[in-house]
Amino acid sequence: MNRTPTSATPETGQGTAGKAAKGDAPLSHGLKQRHLSMIALGGVIGAGLFIGSGSGIAAAGPGIVIAYALSGLLVLLVMRMLGEMSAANPASGSFSVHAERAIGPWAGFTAGWMFWTLLCVGIAAEAIGAAGIMTSWFPGTESWMWVALFMAMFCGTNLAAVGNFGEFEFWFAALKIAAIVAFLGLGTLAILGLLPGTDAPGAANITGDGGFLPNGVNGLVIGLLASVFAYGGLETVTIAAAESENPVKGVASAVRTAMWRIALFYVGSMLVIVTLIPWDDEAVVAHGPYVAVLDHLGIPGAGQIMNVVVLIALLSAMNANIYGASRMAYSLVARGEGPKALGKVSGGVPRRAVLASSAFGFFAVLLSWVWPDTVFKWLLNMVGAAVLVVWGFIAVAQLRMRKRLEREEPEKLTVRMWAYPYLTWFALAGVAVVLLLMLREGDTRTQLYFTAGLTVFLSVTGYVRSRVAAARN
Repeated sequence: MNRTPTSATPETGQGTAGKAAKGDAPLSHGLKQRHLSMIALGGVIGAGLFIGSGSGIAAAGPGIVIAYALSGLLVLLVMRMLGEMSAANPASGSFSVHAERAIGPWAGFTAGWMFWTLLCVGIAAEAIGAAGIMTSWFPGTESWMWVALFMAMFCGTNLAAVGNFGEFEFWFAALKIAAIVAFLGLGTLAILGLLPGTDAPGAANITGDGGFLPNGVNGLVIGLLASVFAYGGLETVTIAAAESENPVKGVASAVRTAMWRIALFYVGSMLVIVTLIPWDDEAVVAHGPYVAVLDHLGIPGAGQIMNVVVLIALLSAMNANIYGASRMAYSLVARGEGPKALGKVSGGVPRRAVLASSAFGFFAVLLSWVWPDTVFKWLLNMVGAAVLVVWGFIAVAQLRMRKRLEREEPEKLTVRMWAYPYLTWFALAGVAVVLLLMLREGDTRTQLYFTAGLTVFLSVTGYVRSRVAAARN
C-alpha cells in the first residue's frame, strides 16, 4: 500500500508527495494497535490540563466549562478533518504532506517546519518543568542534571526503535488515564455527597459568587484562549499511525473516540472542579485546580500526588515531541524540503532526525538559562499561535483534498468529515475567530505577532524554494 499518494501537485506538476512515499518506506511499523490506541487516549491529557487550566478558571469562573466545550468542539472538527486525510493517505508527515498535495509545496514546507519548531520548543519547556519538580524533591541537585538525564533518556529511547517510544507512551498514557479517571470518580462521589466526610455542594459554587460568568464575556474569552492551547499535541497520533501495524484502522479508531475523550477528560474535569470549589479560591491558581480539589476533599498528600502526575505528563510530552519532531523533519527531508543529511534511516528509525530534534530542544534549554527574557522568550512567542496556523492549513487542505478523493479515489474515504464542506468552513472560521481574539490581550497579541512573522518567513522561504525547484526541472 502506498503510504502517500504519488499524484502530481497542481503547482509543480511533480510528484513531490511521491518522494515522501519513497522516504516513508524504510520506516518500521513497530507500533502495535494497543500503542496507538493508548497514545490516542493519553495524548489528550497534558500538563496544560493539570496546571494551565487554573488561570482559565480564575478568568472565566464556572463558565470555563463552556470555554472548554467550545474549544473542544473546534479541536474535534480539526481532528476529524485530519483523520479523514490521514486514513486515506497515512504518512509520517501527516498534515504537512496533506497541505503539500492539496495547497502546494510552500504550504507543506510552512506547516511542517512550523510544527517541528513548536515541538522542539515544547521539548525544552517540558524538560525545564520536569527538572523543576525533581529539584523540589531533591534540593541538593541542579536543574541541568535532570534536563540532561531526561533529554538523554528520551533521545536514546527514540533512537533505538519506534516500539520503545510506543511502549513508553503506552504506560505513560495508562498512568495519566488512571489519574484522571480516579479524580473524576472521587469528584463525582463528592458531588453526590457519597464520599465520606463531604457534603453535596449542589449548585452553590456554580451560581453563587458572581454567577456562572462572574467576569462576563471578557473572562470567557480569556478562558477560551487558555483552553484552546491546552489541546495542542493531539496531531501526533496521526503521525504515529504511519508506523503502526494498520495505519488506516488506527487513525479511524483514534478520531472516532475523540469526542468522548474530550468530553470526559476536559469538559468533565472542569465541571467537577467548579462544582466542588469556589472558582475564585486562591489555591486554584497557586497550587493548580486539581490539587485544590483534592485538598478540599481531604486527600492526604494531594500536592505530591499531582506533582507525580504532572511529571508523568511532562515526560510523556517530551517523549512524544521528540518522536513527532523527528518524523516531521524526516518527512520534510524525504520530500526535498530540508537538509538531506537528516533523511538517513537505519534500523527503521530516522536517527539523524531524532538527534537533530533533540539537539534543538536542548539548545532551547540553554537559551532559557542564558537569555531567558530575550531569545528564549522570542522562541516561546514564535510558537505561541503556531498550532492555530497548523489547524488552518489542515482545514484548507481538507477542503481541497476531499473533492479530489471523491473524484479519483472514493474508496479511501473510510473516515469522512461531517457535513462537508459546511463544518470545515465553520472550523476555519473558528480558527480565525480565536486568532482575532488573541489581539484583545497583551500577551497573546505579542505571541500572534511573533507567530505571524514566523509564518510569513517560512511561507516565503517555501515559495521561493518551490519556484527554484520548478525552474530547475
